[in-house]
Amino acid sequence: MTVSVRDVAAAASVSVGTVSNVLNHPDRVAPATVERVLSAIERLGFVRNDAARQLRAGRSRSIGLVVLDVRNPFFTDVARGAEDRAAEEGLIVLLGDSGANGTREAAYLDLFEEQRVHGLLITPLGEDLARLERLRRGGTPVVLVDRQAPPGGFSSVAVDDVAGGFLAVRHLLDRGRRRIAFVGGPLGIRQVSDRLEGARRAVAEVPGAAIEVFPTGGLTVPEGRTAGEALQARTPVERPDAVFAANDLLAMGLLQALILGGELRVPEDMALVGYDDIDFAATAIVPFSSIRQPAALIGRTAVDLLVREASEPRQVVFRPELVERASTQA
Repeated sequence: MTVSVRDVAAAASVSVGTVSNVLNHPDRVAPATVERVLSAIERLGFVRNDAARQLRAGRSRSIGLVVLDVRNPFFTDVARGAEDRAAEEGLIVLLGDSGANGTREAAYLDLFEEQRVHGLLITPLGEDLARLERLRRGGTPVVLVDRQAPPGGFSSVAVDDVAGGFLAVRHLLDRGRRRIAFVGGPLGIRQVSDRLEGARRAVAEVPGAAIEVFPTGGLTVPEGRTAGEALQARTPVERPDAVFAANDLLAMGLLQALILGGELRVPEDMALVGYDDIDFAATAIVPFSSIRQPAALIGRTAVDLLVREASEPRQVVFRPELVERASTQA
């Protein structure tokens, strides 16, 4: 049987208000009464229901975090950074994985609104942010993560993905590669389309260079393998001599397909650059170059923006960094 505050009050022969004061403001209660109430709590095995108390106050001590794919180590690192910063504020992070699915994303938004979370961090799937705007108007602070918000809109923290895409492909072009493949999708994901835009800008600056888009149904290792098999099937004349993958999971799948196929060598026949610089990039059978994002710092900064609740939205944009490894070396 659950022991209530009323049970404690009855056992200690005090009012419910006195028990509440002992739990929240013991300095307002006589020491002898505090001792009596604490004795009753211990004897009855009372467990304080902080969740109910916080909901009555109007907001919980939880932060909702919704990411595109929790299987991606990049988002795992973002969550770890967010948890570390939240703990400093006495908050906890509730993690939701939308799986790049709009229905699942909406379900998490409904759930976190019902839980009256302290605030919401989200990597939104689409361009329609009306649902998030309603949450904000309802009193729930919202910060976009790994996604730049328009000036004057939401607060956000992200890396400049257009610059990252440019940096990746410019590196391949500087290595003498001219037939570039971009592997990534769905293209409706803003981060993917921004990285492709940067790639196209780099190609446009080099005469004779060309880029071909290989759309994928997701940003996963299996999708990367499928793309790699399609590249393997090309004749040498039709085949790109370099690949820019929209994230490192795709790059891992591509690398697997190219190596297991046995016909192509990385980087001699096909250079490869990924994006995110997860730990696996450095430990792959051919360590591959990647665009580094400060994942943990993104998570920490997002929580910092949330708890500070500035009067005006703030957009924090980090610069990406190229990490060169064997997959693009001569």
